[in-house]
Amino acid sequence: MAITREKKVQIVEDLKDKFARASMVILADCTGLTVGETNELRFKLRDAQGELKVAKNTLVRIAAAGTQVEELLDDLRGPNAMVLAYDDPVAVAKALMEFAKDNDNVRVKVGILEGSKMDADGVIALSKLPSKEVLIAQLLSVMVAPATGLVQALSGIPRKLLYALNAIKDQKEQG
Repeated sequence: MAITREKKVQIVEDLKDKFARASMVILADCTGLTVGETNELRFKLRDAQGELKVAKNTLVRIAAAGTQVEELLDDLRGPNAMVLAYDDPVAVAKALMEFAKDNDNVRVKVGILEGSKMDADGVIALSKLPSKEVLIAQLLSVMVAPATGLVQALSGIPRKLLYALNAIKDQKEQG
């Protein structure tokens, strides 16, 4: 069934908006997925604040003009699905790679993260990073460590003085 010109314009505008908002876009070949498997992938990506979009390559080329996705146009051949990450790209990459591990019909082609193009191995490496919350916790522990050490060092002096005074008191009570 042919798509009307108005519908194509609407699809292009929708894609352009999504490309502008996305922090990461991954091109993947999802040929052979059943409707149920595709819906399962969509739900997993939605839980990770991502989205799966499928559109004709011609419409994607038009929508990509002036966005970071423009760098991926050389790889836009054959059937493609676009995985878009809006909040945490690592969580979306993890969700996609977890699904791809259990399903041979999903093959990552290429991706772009904040304007930097990466191949399939880059997307796989990104999916192996710790989550955003874990990285923030690690950073905070590194930032707090010097202050914690200083507080412990400064509190050690009065503590040792108190131990010495208690030892003198115990000696005088015994003697």
